[in-house]
Amino acid sequence: MTDDALMKARYRRITRFAARYLVQAWWFELFLPRFGLGWISARGRTRRLERIAQRFHVLAVDLGGLMIKVGQFMSSRLDVLPPSITKQLEGLQDEVPAVPFVQMRARAEEELGMPLERAFASVDERPLAAASLGQAHRAVLTEDLAAETGLSAVVLKIQRPGIDRIVDVDLRALRKVGVWLSKVALVRDRVDMPSLVEEFAVTSLEEIDYLHEAANSERFAADFGGPDGVAVPEVVWERTTRRVLTLQDVTAIKINDVDALRAAGIDPSEVAARFARVMFDQLFDDGFFHADPHPGNVFVTPLEGTTDAGTPAWRFTFIDFGMMGEVPPSLRRGLRRVLIAAASRDGKGLVDGIRDVGVLLPSADTVQLERAMTGLFSRFGGMGFAELQEVDPREFRAFAIEFGDVVRSLPFQLPENFLLIVRAMSLTSGMCSALDPAFNIWDAVEPYAQRLIREESGNTAQAFVREVGAVAAVTARLPRRADNLISRFEDGSVSVQTPRIERRMRDLERMVRRVVSSVLFTGLLIGGVLLQAEQAVLGTILMIVSIAPLSHALLAGWVARRNGL
Repeated sequence: MTDDALMKARYRRITRFAARYLVQAWWFELFLPRFGLGWISARGRTRRLERIAQRFHVLAVDLGGLMIKVGQFMSSRLDVLPPSITKQLEGLQDEVPAVPFVQMRARAEEELGMPLERAFASVDERPLAAASLGQAHRAVLTEDLAAETGLSAVVLKIQRPGIDRIVDVDLRALRKVGVWLSKVALVRDRVDMPSLVEEFAVTSLEEIDYLHEAANSERFAADFGGPDGVAVPEVVWERTTRRVLTLQDVTAIKINDVDALRAAGIDPSEVAARFARVMFDQLFDDGFFHADPHPGNVFVTPLEGTTDAGTPAWRFTFIDFGMMGEVPPSLRRGLRRVLIAAASRDGKGLVDGIRDVGVLLPSADTVQLERAMTGLFSRFGGMGFAELQEVDPREFRAFAIEFGDVVRSLPFQLPENFLLIVRAMSLTSGMCSALDPAFNIWDAVEPYAQRLIREESGNTAQAFVREVGAVAAVTARLPRRADNLISRFEDGSVSVQTPRIERRMRDLERMVRRVVSSVLFTGLLIGGVLLQAEQAVLGTILMIVSIAPLSHALLAGWVARRNGL
């Protein structure tokens, strides 16, 4: 097949896969429950989701490219997807097949404009890591370049041949799927799928620009480096282009290698606590954060000597700055408020913070959510991961049902700039719990939140003065406005209209009619199926007649909207 034919086939495979399972989801999650048959979809939901995850795993490994990235993101969503689903998607990155070195050599020489033998003293043909977008090899700089940079051992990252076109095709397919999802009201009301796909597209295109990654690396080092900060590999700009990146080799102990940490005299629980603080600093203070802190991208680097307490000194070393996120100031303020409320076990404050972040729409009535959050804090607040595992599963299910009912009744959406934040926090939480099963997120949040509270309190006096000024201004205008209102009442120019109530009543009436049609359809259909075996003619007639109430139930809402009712 030609290259064009291969790309077209790739596009069709992705869109057909999505179309097939979107139709399946529509049938089981929207259509059947509408007619009182939700128990059918609930009975096999876990098995269906596991089967979809398994088939996507196969598709992602076969296609590579951005499909690996999509699978990795879903595997980190422990907050949304059950473990039985995320487990099917784990390890996708580790299953990416390596590209033969002869192809990677040609790619690197084309970019650098010289043979590898001239660019480096040596290059290890065995890949250090094979990722979905590129491949890494250990190398040694030439003597002249080593003397100039002060480095010798380096890691050479080379993009996979043809990855630009693969990314372009994958993004076109994902945009198409995003448009499909945006036509589903349940999805459209809660997330702007085209915008979410574009956010993913921007991140993906930045990730295949190694000049952008190198610049991110230096910015991150400037923000968080230094003696007391994290370590970042130096960039060898003389051997770096858009498709080739040469970095200092900083390989050390993988952050999740508990045995190696203990062998080096490093306490994994201390690593977990410090890692949470480092990620909090990035997200809530600086606003520029590493959005892909998985175990392969974070090392624990032992340092010479010991601390004052006599324990071995060490620091974190971050690598791979292709996927970075920025938190706008307004969103960062909302996130800080959420963190402070969570640490204070303040259910109402947490809901207000969530609203500030933009997850809840302004029209949301949050009284029930505040009660649910307060109940959650009073029962589970302060518990660590190990303690939560000892809670009766039936109690968890009861809370899950309550929260599910409350959340489904609220108008919420996923704001922009949120995709990478969710990913970073999911990976951070999972990493800390893996390092220390007794890790308690409250222990990490509370001291950090206390510092934020002290910082916020410095602005309290100024805020109070502004509030007093605003109240005084309103008070000064109040007599004149009251006088105007009384005059309008006296001359009869004030009228009260209730179009919203009338519209709600019409909507309620239409809904009742559609419910009756749905019940009638279900009764006629089931009756027809049961009679089919003994009285085929009557059973068939009942099944045909059931089409009428079905049509009304499905089309009544559309007709009303079309007529502006």
